[in-house]
Amino acid sequence: MPSARETELLEAAYRYVLTHGLADVSLRPLAAAIGSSTRVLLYLFDSKEGLVRALLARARADELALLSDIGTGPGVVERLWAWLSAPAHRPLLTLWLEAYARSLVEPDGPWAGFARATVDDWLEVLKAAQPSDVRDTAEGLAWRTRELALLRGALLDLLATGEVERTTAALSAVRE
Repeated sequence: MPSARETELLEAAYRYVLTHGLADVSLRPLAAAIGSSTRVLLYLFDSKEGLVRALLARARADELALLSDIGTGPGVVERLWAWLSAPAHRPLLTLWLEAYARSLVEPDGPWAGFARATVDDWLEVLKAAQPSDVRDTAEGLAWRTRELALLRGALLDLLATGEVERTTAALSAVRE
């Protein structure tokens, strides 16, 4: 169980990386920004990689909290998109995208498994939204995969352009 100080510093570091990104984070500026020292961070998290793993776990906890609040049944994709496209969530989603991409190009680093785990998380949410007679079929898996691909593609465009109306219209057009 983490100490109160470890939790406090992890939350401060998480707020920092939501604003500044994670890929090129350096311990010295991070420590200064959160009122700590590199020695304390290394003591609490063992290494920079340990801190990165802890930050990714923290980001995934936010993602899982979102997914648990989305609910099931009809309209789940629309509810997911409403959450994904909300401006308040851009920092988390930008961090998610950065971690997702890094886990693909550095599969053995602290990012290891992050992309795969998030795919599995989202597929499970979409599975729970399906009728029970479809969930465990090849068609059900194909539907979930398509919906996830559409959401991710629209999210990438949204993060790149900020064009909520266009990306929302694209997702709506697919459903008509």
